Amino acid sequence: MSAGRPSPIGATFDGEGVNFAVFSEHAEQVELCLFDSDGWIEIARIPLMERDGDVWHIHIAGLTPGTAYGYRVHGPYDPENGHRFNPNKLLLDPYAKRLTGDLAWNDAVMGYTIGAKTADLSFDRRDSARYVPRSVVVDPSFQWGNDTPPEISMSETLIYEAHIKGMTAEFPGLRRNERGRFLGMASEPVLEHLTKLGVTTVQLMPVHAFLDDKFLVDANLSNYWGYQSIGFFAPEPRYMDAAGIWEFQTMVRRFHAAGIEVILDVVYNHSGEGNHLGPTLSFRGLDNLSYYRLLDGGRHYVNDTGTGNTLNVRHPMVLRMIMDSLRYWVEVMHVDGFRFDLATVLGREIEGFNRNGGFLDALGQDPVLNRVKLIAEPWDLGPGGYQLGNWPHPFLEFNDRFRDGIRKFWRGDAGMTGKLGRCLLGSADTFDHSGRAATSSINFVTCHDGMTLRDLVSYDQKHNTANGENNRDGTNSNHSDNMGVEGPTDDADIAAARAQRQRNFLATSFLSQGTPFLLSGDEIGNTQSGNNNTFGQDNPLGWVNWADTDDELLEFVRRLTRLRRDNKVLRQTRFLHSRPRSKDGKPDVFWRLPNGQPPTREEWEDPNTKAICVELRTSSTTPPYAASDDVIFLVFNTGPAMEALLPPCAPDRTWEKTLDTATPADGPICIFGRDVPVAAASVCVFTLTPITQEDFP
Repeated sequence: MSAGRPSPIGATFDGEGVNFAVFSEHAEQVELCLFDSDGWIEIARIPLMERDGDVWHIHIAGLTPGTAYGYRVHGPYDPENGHRFNPNKLLLDPYAKRLTGDLAWNDAVMGYTIGAKTADLSFDRRDSARYVPRSVVVDPSFQWGNDTPPEISMSETLIYEAHIKGMTAEFPGLRRNERGRFLGMASEPVLEHLTKLGVTTVQLMPVHAFLDDKFLVDANLSNYWGYQSIGFFAPEPRYMDAAGIWEFQTMVRRFHAAGIEVILDVVYNHSGEGNHLGPTLSFRGLDNLSYYRLLDGGRHYVNDTGTGNTLNVRHPMVLRMIMDSLRYWVEVMHVDGFRFDLATVLGREIEGFNRNGGFLDALGQDPVLNRVKLIAEPWDLGPGGYQLGNWPHPFLEFNDRFRDGIRKFWRGDAGMTGKLGRCLLGSADTFDHSGRAATSSINFVTCHDGMTLRDLVSYDQKHNTANGENNRDGTNSNHSDNMGVEGPTDDADIAAARAQRQRNFLATSFLSQGTPFLLSGDEIGNTQSGNNNTFGQDNPLGWVNWADTDDELLEFVRRLTRLRRDNKVLRQTRFLHSRPRSKDGKPDVFWRLPNGQPPTREEWEDPNTKAICVELRTSSTTPPYAASDDVIFLVFNTGPAMEALLPPCAPDRTWEKTLDTATPADGPICIFGRDVPVAAASVCVFTLTPITQEDFP
């Protein structure tokens, strides 16, 4: 044994042994615990005698990757002043690159005595080692070969949200050891599906090591979604067949070889240790006062996340941990970006959310992280937590106003035509500032949190009784519509209306300026039987049911992705504001009523305005040398069948109906004349095509 180094933090194999370094500002003593080859019998307990600032460290020669270890930390147990040190509790290394074993919910994992009159002010002396996972030393080197990030431009990006288990549990053609695993996610059958679909970027639901909440275990459920992180450097063990991080790296390499990016949904706003009555597993026992934001002098936790605790991102070492974690996943695991859960927490300073706060400034200047995709869920549960539109470049933001507005428009709510218009132009009223791009808005109608697309048109109410909370959990504001029957039906007319409504939702998302987003399974009509909160449903209810694929819907989505790819005016990075272009003086956006007249302000706001048409060109802010002659005409009709007047075009060109949600199987149809029929509750897309004399009927 020797002094070792305070950097890098974590357990680092250097070829001769392992350097251990761990942060604790308020500890009085830190002990390193080593375990036998099976990882369960503690064979050594070594005090870390070297302290450099607040980092405790030691080097032990002869140790190799695979060594299981943990920490015990001595210090004051004084919850009322923020300290919860208890050396009887084995602690995970916050920088552990791999975890092994499952958390067993035994009373011994609590730092206090369950049932004591003083509750968490009491002190529990039982050893928790039998019941908690182990940290494991790894060698993260990997044969990446010629792997390079796809670096998909934002104008080309289509984000596909997927859950490792939910995507692969029942996917056809996978081997048993691939189902529910990283290797299954990037298997040939899945890659073929995603490639044909036109997906450029896969956003994976949490893959950081997480725990199953006690209340879920007691209800014979599990933390399916994974939003209870306990290790920000370690891949979740249940997604690895051989418990090796090379499986995650292999998955990323396969995605890159297929030209697909990998984005991680990350949860740096809280940990899985819960509130003051939660377990002592890692951060709480290492230095509760540093890692968490505390109330009431220190006993209770700020709960801006709704999970019981909030990480103290303002502390320099907590900020460092998050930044080190992000860089690790980019540099060592080769991921291409991050979606930050409840991201407002990360931008909170003493005065509240600050778009120029420490974490966001650190990201902006970091040479590794400022080149990957960054996505914010722009809200939390704290005061002033809703921050849609307030994130700095280059953040993208989940646009819940798009989601709600589009749902209400197609449900037929009155007065939603103006909202549709703003959504179609990338919500410029929200995002067009500070040099931000028109791709800043992530245009989603559904995501993991809520109803699936099929359920959105099949249920008026949530059906969450399987969650064991008497249907109290999950939002009641679904803006859904069952079309006359709650749930499944044999009525052919209702089934047809539901299918068309799904196509309308998808078409609106893909035809809008911004970044389109697709929930896995929506392309095949997946259902969760009306459950809009499947966070604990690691079973067929929560998984994608590939056996019941709607092939017509799948083909329609493929057509949509090709349509967007082939028409640059649908995926611009500059906003459209109905201003004349320097190239030809034509406006970049021209709004029309079905009769061809521009709508007045009163008509925009009139509840009886059920249809709107729009002619799109290259943005007026695009330099003349980059502007194109491309033009596209879109019709959105939430009312009865009608006729629409097409704009005039040059003699050598005619309009071609490229897509119609009412007749999705029809190919492109040339239109001769300007009056065209538009079906009830439908979307039509028209593009210009050259003609010759022989083309006339």
